[in-house]
Amino acid sequence: MYVYLVLFAVLSYLVCIKYIYNRQWHALRSSLKRTFNVSSERKTVGADVRALVVTAHPDDECMFFAPAIIRLVELNASVHLLCLSEGNYYHQGSQRREELLRSCAVLGIPASRVTVINHEKLPDDPKAEWSVSLISSAVLRHITDHCINMVLTFDGRGVSGHANHVAIYKAVRHLASTGELPKDCVLFALETVGLLRKYTSVLDLPFSWFLPSHFHCVVGPKGYKQAKAAMLCHRSQLLWFRYLYITFSRYMFTNTFQIVPQGPKNLKIY
Repeated sequence: MYVYLVLFAVLSYLVCIKYIYNRQWHALRSSLKRTFNVSSERKTVGADVRALVVTAHPDDECMFFAPAIIRLVELNASVHLLCLSEGNYYHQGSQRREELLRSCAVLGIPASRVTVINHEKLPDDPKAEWSVSLISSAVLRHITDHCINMVLTFDGRGVSGHANHVAIYKAVRHLASTGELPKDCVLFALETVGLLRKYTSVLDLPFSWFLPSHFHCVVGPKGYKQAKAAMLCHRSQLLWFRYLYITFSRYMFTNTFQIVPQGPKNLKIY
């Protein structure tokens, strides 16, 4: 009896995964059409998207945002990356900048759409308190200069809890409260999940699919290989635990985002 229960559970899971992969493109296009009020008859919805991914360090783009970047590029969206530091904590800034450009090329973002900021007030340091006003100014300038209508970044827990990640979310929340953003610009925060879900790889897909989110991206084996190849571009960061991350992290397969609400908020700005 126990064997049959296990077999039933495995088959049910496989059917669920098959359903998710069959529905993912339709769900993604429908989500984008709702977000940007695109006619349901349009098939090239991605061409209307000008997305900006805002990260703190080189390798954030593939560690955390690869599924979203890959899917948006496949939909012919214009994807830009704004990285707010060179990742110079171990004095490897120049090398990490080059690794970032190679990683972005693998993910489908050309070097002309990659901007890396090297500012003394935005050091790669989990103990440093980044200036929210400085970050929000940099993000707003990038949005304005490139006519961005979708911003993807971290949520208030920063996926890994890194202080630099959290500072970006605070800056985006600040922008959302000021009324300075273009009316058509939508802000999305990458959802942080618990430790168990974070390291269950593809086993997390049903949870990510059926739990509520505003924007959801899933990649299959081909997309995973692309994300892995991007991770391997960051040779300076490939310590043993990074290989475990590549193997077990659900962020290599799926991204779920929540909308950052826009409107007045009582935020303390530094």
